[in-house]
Amino acid sequence: MNRRFPAAALTAALGLVMFQAQGQQTPAPAPAPTADPYANNADAGKTQFPLAAPAGKDSGAITNAPPGALNQGMLDPAKWKYGPAFDAPPDSKIWNPVMIKMLKGEKVTGGTVFSTDSPETYCAMANSGYDFIWTEMQHDSRDWGAVGRMWKACPHAKAVPGVRVAYTDEREIQHAMDLGALVIVIPTVRSVEEGKAARDWTMFPPVGKRSQGGGQAFDPEMWGGVPGGYRATINNNVVLIEMIETLDGAVAAREIAGIPGVTAIFAASGDLGNFSGYKQGTPDYERLINVVHDAAIGAGKRLCGPFAWRDRPDFTCFQNASETAAIARGVAAELGPLKDTQGKPEVGPYAPKK
Repeated sequence: MNRRFPAAALTAALGLVMFQAQGQQTPAPAPAPTADPYANNADAGKTQFPLAAPAGKDSGAITNAPPGALNQGMLDPAKWKYGPAFDAPPDSKIWNPVMIKMLKGEKVTGGTVFSTDSPETYCAMANSGYDFIWTEMQHDSRDWGAVGRMWKACPHAKAVPGVRVAYTDEREIQHAMDLGALVIVIPTVRSVEEGKAARDWTMFPPVGKRSQGGGQAFDPEMWGGVPGGYRATINNNVVLIEMIETLDGAVAAREIAGIPGVTAIFAASGDLGNFSGYKQGTPDYERLINVVHDAAIGAGKRLCGPFAWRDRPDFTCFQNASETAAIARGVAAELGPLKDTQGKPEVGPYAPKK
């Protein structure tokens, strides 16, 4: 897979704290990593500010940098050299199981949690054998609080928490990331601009524009204790899947697949039919699927689709059916010929309707 990970993978660097001991400077043990995104804020009353602007005076900082600053001259975002404060430790390893399989080109399965807001049901799905859970937020009306409760109930289940958000939007995607999503699915990506926006809200600087606002993703019970630290390593671990569902999306598929940070593109079996007017198996429909296929392999990215396409060439990541369908399939497999053999009373609410 042709995914290039940024060298500056983003977490607070830990420096040595020096203290006086018997007249000599001795390095103190480095502080333990923290999940608190505000841990670097100064302690009130305990910190001096030698580089602070003079009280009541204009410091001229917009045009002049203090001594020792790397970025000199006028403050210019286009020329700003991003700093090393959030570099990941050297040789950081991937800790998201789904990303590991993606990088190896192995087949990845996502089980869909469509309508439930029950943590018990979610956790049963998450421990049933899928690689990730596709929590549906495009076509279901549950709120983000319910999603957070489900994910927090079993954060280290076999399947990692994932979500299809409603659209390419800062609010939607940052809610998902702050709650701990490790797989983000973006629907109906119609242009490279939309694809880049989805990447930007998924990833921290310098790759993206995600704000560091905290959330349960930073909790030690979620990802706060991962090797290298969450802030430093999440850009390398989050799986970003962008869905091609429209004719405009198909036209732009090569550019969308080539966006740095995009892990995979999804050939949407249902909506490519919905937006084209052709059914699966017809030449016009299959042409669109092949356009998405060509875009993915051309960019060295993974190609996703419905589980029914698990034997289709080059498809390695799949969306499976919902929790209700999974329950029905499981019961059918368990009961075999005894399924739906209920008694048939002649009277009462279970009697045949006349």
